[in-house]
Amino acid sequence: MALTSRTVFNLRSPLALCVRVMSTGDAGSGVGHGGGTGGTIRDAGGAFGKREVALENQYFRRLQHQQLEKMRAGIEEEVVFHKEQVEAHEEAIKRHHRILDELNMNIRNIVARDKMTKHDS
Repeated sequence: MALTSRTVFNLRSPLALCVRVMSTGDAGSGVGHGGGTGGTIRDAGGAFGKREVALENQYFRRLQHQQLEKMRAGIEEEVVFHKEQVEAHEEAIKRHHRILDELNMNIRNIVARDKMTKHDS
């Protein structure tokens, strides 16, 4: 019982498909190996391709870190600003309460004087 070429093709096809699916390849592995075309060094694959990928990843991690630091510093500045504003508003509230107390005292004095002048007349 000899295997025909069609039978061999049918037997090899699932095996080839499994191997192809299982080997996804890493970035920088080279064209056709899952590395993609990220430039000529990446296309070549090998150690230089993998080093290029590592350098790119390092660059983007550093960039993200810098952006997060700038965002943190900006938010800290906003917190300081708003705390200063809260303190200024609290001082203004205290000042207005003192003024209101003085006005209420003046009003009570005027009302008391008016009552006394009405009783005297």
